[in-house]
Amino acid sequence: MSSEILLDVQNLVVKFPVFGGVLLRRVGEVEAVKGISFQLNRGETLGLVGESGCGKTTVGRAIINILRAMSYRVEISGKVLYRTDSGVIDLLPLTRTQMRPYRAGIQMVFQDPYSSLNPRKTVDQIVGEPLRIHTEMTRAERADRVRWLLEKVGLSARHVNRYPHEFSGGQRQRIGIARALATNPKIVIADEPVSALDVSIQAQVINVMQDLQEEFGLSYIFIAHDLSVVRHISNRIAVMSWGNIVEIGPAEQIYKHPQHPYSQTLLAAAPRPDPAYRRRRTS
Repeated sequence: MSSEILLDVQNLVVKFPVFGGVLLRRVGEVEAVKGISFQLNRGETLGLVGESGCGKTTVGRAIINILRAMSYRVEISGKVLYRTDSGVIDLLPLTRTQMRPYRAGIQMVFQDPYSSLNPRKTVDQIVGEPLRIHTEMTRAERADRVRWLLEKVGLSARHVNRYPHEFSGGQRQRIGIARALATNPKIVIADEPVSALDVSIQAQVINVMQDLQEEFGLSYIFIAHDLSVVRHISNRIAVMSWGNIVEIGPAEQIYKHPQHPYSQTLLAAAPRPDPAYRRRRTS
């Protein structure tokens, strides 16, 4: 892991308007993210952990700059500084068109592998779409790249003409990972990538992500609600509560010696495979 800062989030604030009344006038706002700051180093995995509704998914969507497309009245302030080959660029103020050159370098793996893949498209079309948009590859080159990506995530290249409904949840998430890797990104934001999967499949998907990170030097922001899930994949962990980062530090330090009361509560809620753990904690 390099100490080179690839992403620098500074004082990020995200507010969603609330409308009410017969005329649907603005009656208030919800501050989903309340001025958080953190950095992501090259080759690092930063775990972003917190309960549902704490704002962690909103942070991921703000970084890749898709919030305004989802809610055009959303208010976003702060800076998301992304290091490119030509210098550092603040992603937050960019329009959809201005963002396009940087989209290939920052990709996202979404939470639900059942809804994040277009059911009307084949695997070849799904994984090949980013290549069609962001590269000048020929159709034959795209086809070769798609088959290569499927092999990398543990699927057979023979599956390219199948549709998402023909795959299991774990296989669909691997397709989502292959799509995210298509454009050789520097950063992958994984938004609860295993929470919709069976426990037996979760470890397989995490192992695939770790192998790909080692091979391609990827940097991950791994969003999850379970500290035990992110412990083994993360170098550092940031704990979020009600739109704030309440604690950030090395993964083992957060896991073994959490300082903030909310971190302690979150850790206590995680299932423990070691029956002696509770005895050690209470002794």
